[in-house]
Amino acid sequence: MANCARARALGLGSSWLFGLAVIAITAMLSGCGAGDVQAAVAPPPPQVDVAVVQTEEVTDWNTYTGNFEAVDSVELRPRVSGYIDEVRFEEGSEVNQGEILFVIDQRPYQLQLEHAEAELARAKSLLKLARIDLERTEKLLAVKAVSKEEYDQRASTLSQYQAEYQAALTALDQAKLNLEYTEVVSPIAGRVSRAAVTRGNYVTAGSTPLTTLVSLDPIHVSFEADENSFNTLQAQIRNGSLPAPGAGGLPVQVGITGNGEFPFTARLTFIDNRLNPQTGTISVQALLPNPERLFTPGMLARVRLQASRSYAAVMLDDAAIGTDQDRKYVLVVEDGKAQYRNVEVGTLQEGRRVVRRGLQAGEQVVVSGLQRIRPGMPVDARVVQPAQPQARAPQELAFRF
Repeated sequence: MANCARARALGLGSSWLFGLAVIAITAMLSGCGAGDVQAAVAPPPPQVDVAVVQTEEVTDWNTYTGNFEAVDSVELRPRVSGYIDEVRFEEGSEVNQGEILFVIDQRPYQLQLEHAEAELARAKSLLKLARIDLERTEKLLAVKAVSKEEYDQRASTLSQYQAEYQAALTALDQAKLNLEYTEVVSPIAGRVSRAAVTRGNYVTAGSTPLTTLVSLDPIHVSFEADENSFNTLQAQIRNGSLPAPGAGGLPVQVGITGNGEFPFTARLTFIDNRLNPQTGTISVQALLPNPERLFTPGMLARVRLQASRSYAAVMLDDAAIGTDQDRKYVLVVEDGKAQYRNVEVGTLQEGRRVVRRGLQAGEQVVVSGLQRIRPGMPVDARVVQPAQPQARAPQELAFRF
């Protein structure tokens, strides 16, 4: 009452008291921070893309790095000595089998041939004379006009001239062969390298390298297989799951560096008879047609060898699989929340990974947005279709034999 009287004395009425109360309440409300008001409103769950796990028919492959190698490789050397008279090929070009590449000075060998022909003619004449002489002596012996000893001498002379005639024939054949050898021909069809000697240089028979040649079609693909792969391959060949090596044997898919695909099909033709104890690998070779000259000996090759029959497997984009130390995991959406799941993975095929354990068909796996969520967090899942690899049949080139 005293305060009211005092208020009245100050000339303040009830309206002033009401306004003061409003100011006090406003001050109390303003003391509540904006964060406390916002905390009362929950943020929306993060949006993530999920893929529905499906099973697909897959085949396991073992992948190796190897080299293309020529089926035939020749280091060309002369068979006769002499001075190079002609070089008849373009370096780096393809040549046919039997094509003349070098010509050695033929004049000395032409003279040898003519000499051999003359020697053969002389030997033939002497042989003819000895045969006539023996026939005459044989008639004289019949009438006892000559002794048996003289007849034997004539017969021995005939045998001697027969031997000389045979020797002259052999010398003639050798002279013809030497003259033929002055034209150095390509023993194979393929690509020729540089000429190691030029016109005017002296070459020695069997010693001086002239050039090298490599065949191009077909071409070998050689690679080293590890012991586990070799054991698996041998077991499948023995039980008939895969064909044995040979011209029509096990198909091998081949690609080149810089291209992730394996568009060409070779045939496994050779497996070595023992493993290298230093590397624990075994040499394997396949034969690949090369009619378009796409492959050159020495190029790197990527090889894929079938390691299993076709089987049904759970497949998942490899990017959706995380690594936790030595374990692989995925985030599965269950009841609107992301759940941590350990998985056991297999081979990678066209960017998709075989999941051997930990997932079942129909489950939803987070494939993007993983960095925005944690296990147990609510998520807004959006189902997307998994990327389908573009199927491309390996190119089976025709063999030329």
